[in-house]
Order: sequence, then structure tokens, then C-alpha cells
Amino acid sequence: MSVPAHFRAVVQKRGYSELYALRCLDLPAMDVGGLDLLDRYEQRIALEDPFLQTADDMSFFCHGDGTFLKLDQDGRITMTDFIREHTGISNEVAFVGRGNFFQVWEPGRLAAYGAQARARLLQLRQGTKPGERSE
Repeated sequence: MSVPAHFRAVVQKRGYSELYALRCLDLPAMDVGGLDLLDRYEQRIALEDPFLQTADDMSFFCHGDGTFLKLDQDGRITMTDFIREHTGISNEVAFVGRGNFFQVWEPGRLAAYGAQARARLLQLRQGTKPGERSE
């Protein structure tokens, strides 16, 4: 997949020579960032008791559900089965900036998620709880 120019510019500005991608825990998307993304998760895991299941689960999520990616000279990343299976991406891909990382989505799934997120925010703005009707 070809990474859009403005995302490549941020990657280059931050000096990332390789990227780390992990499956978003609750969405059909991949979170992609520099090695600082991986470091952030590893620092959080280090705070957990290594004898508890939580630390093991967090380590599996961070390491077992992640993969290293390299941008080629043309700004492309290889689309692996690992990414396709989680996201549902086939021919087209959508990129979304999320602060210190970006997400990779199948465009239809991104559109559906975006509509749901806007609906939830609209309910908050109107002072109703998600799923509750305003009178």
C-alpha cells in the first residue's frame, strides 16, 4: 500500500526508519507508528505484576498482535495477510491520523465507524447518553 505523502512527511520528520503496527484492540484497524509506539506499550507492561495474567495478556497484545513494517523508497508498505485479516482490506486502504500514530482501515469500515463516532458525539453535545433519545 502506498502511504500518503503527508503521512510519509511526518514519518520522515520524526526520523522513523521502521514502523510498528498492531491490531487495534476494539476496531478493525491497524495502529501504526514509530518504535515509540511499541516503547509506550512496553513501558506500560513493565508497570504490571509479571505474575498476573494482565501482564501476559498485555504482552501478547503488544508483541503477538504487532508487526514491524518498512517503507520502501517509493513510500509503500507491504500489505501482509496479518493486516488484511484484521482490517478486511482488499484493494483500497484509508489512512487516519490519530496524534502520535495513524490508523489503516478498509474504507467502508472507516466510513461506518466515522458515522457511529459522529452520532455518539452529537448525542453528547445534545446532552443525551448514547442510545438515549432527546425529547
